[in-house]
Amino acid sequence: MASALRLALRKATPARSAFAATRFASTSAKQSTLKERLAELIPAEIENVKAIRAEHGQKTFGQVTVDQVYGGMRGLPALLWDGSVLDPEEGIRFRGKTIEECQAALPKAPGGSEPLPEGLFWLLLTGEIPTPEQVNQLSKEWAARAALPEFVEEIIDRCPGTLHPMSQFSMAVTALNHDSSFAKAYSEGISKKEYWGHTFEDSMDLIAKLPNIAGRIYQNVYGKGKPAPIDPSKDYSWNLAHVLGFSDNEAFVELMRLYIVIHSDHEGGNVSAHTGKLVGSALSDPFLAFGASLNGLAGPLHGLANQEVLVWLRKMQDKIGSNASDEAVKEYVWSTLKGGQVVPGYGHAVLRKTDPRYTAQRAFALKHLPEDPLFKLVGQVYNIVPDILLEAGKAKNPWPNVDAHSGALLTHYGLHQMQFYTVLFGVSRAFGVAAQLIWDRALGAPLERPKSYSSEAIKKMFANRK
Repeated sequence: MASALRLALRKATPARSAFAATRFASTSAKQSTLKERLAELIPAEIENVKAIRAEHGQKTFGQVTVDQVYGGMRGLPALLWDGSVLDPEEGIRFRGKTIEECQAALPKAPGGSEPLPEGLFWLLLTGEIPTPEQVNQLSKEWAARAALPEFVEEIIDRCPGTLHPMSQFSMAVTALNHDSSFAKAYSEGISKKEYWGHTFEDSMDLIAKLPNIAGRIYQNVYGKGKPAPIDPSKDYSWNLAHVLGFSDNEAFVELMRLYIVIHSDHEGGNVSAHTGKLVGSALSDPFLAFGASLNGLAGPLHGLANQEVLVWLRKMQDKIGSNASDEAVKEYVWSTLKGGQVVPGYGHAVLRKTDPRYTAQRAFALKHLPEDPLFKLVGQVYNIVPDILLEAGKAKNPWPNVDAHSGALLTHYGLHQMQFYTVLFGVSRAFGVAAQLIWDRALGAPLERPKSYSSEAIKKMFANRK
């Protein structure tokens, strides 16, 4: 039904999207800033949305089942977000581009082979591939905005080392609301047409300051000092690696570039993305909205998944050894299932094939760390687990997702502190949440207010129906 609906909308839409019409505009001689380019795109996209609503506004996506109401709204079509779409068969696309296409098309650092997240953010916002000059300018702008207010540094420094890094992360991001451009402008009574500009400024500040927040948390909890300073001549991922103390390893910097890109966005309905959109719909500024996103990301069923994968792999190694036979791995997998546990990192709420984000990480590992014992085990598990899950009838999708691989890569480069992994996920997810908030304000998205029913009301509703 979903694919048929997408095809029908493409055929029936009277006006081409502003993104489709200007996809390659960045190849022109003019080197617009991101904010300037976005300002050019917004009017046409507003008209495009009006046209879609005028022609299709009263049409229905289909029935809502009682199971969907009780089942966490799984698969319920209820949100708008053009930045990324998750297809059950092919995985995530960012503005219509697959991960492989993004890797090929987006600008890269000198000597690097992975796409720069700056380019991915530009793509999420505009639907266009930026020039290297535009990406370089964005790198410099984020570096210039990276400094933290002293009181935010003090908040982090005063946190006990026993407080989970994600709790510290959420506190620091929320505290940035103190200097929110949007909150200040709203209190002074700005026009709705100006909402997006102030949301853009806050979002740029938010993304720019995340490496310093993450680095300060990491050094306070696990290190012996303060994070290294941001280098204005370097790109965003290099600076993130630098504040963590890993910038001397170019492969780790490359991993950060890939990691941020593939974790940046995953459609609008996952917990962190939807939380940011929901809180933002109340006109909460991006700092408050993203702080809420982080609290959702910290949950075991969302951002902690790669940590659980790594724990499971380590336990397997402890029990059957680092170079175990396929038969020993099979026995361990079966023991996991028979013990009433799931195999972490396998299955997905939407995907029905191997997650392309897993594939991208596997390709990275084959290039940079093919002999790593943990990577070899991850590959061994990949060859074994799907058939077992199918045999056991445990999953509609028995294939690995993004979390099945990321922990092994981070561990290889010496980032062993698993509780910190979700912070890296949070830095990445800010790109998608921020882009969505900016467009919601540009398009005048309303306050979210879905209807809820009681169990008794549902029973009465269907009392006389077969």
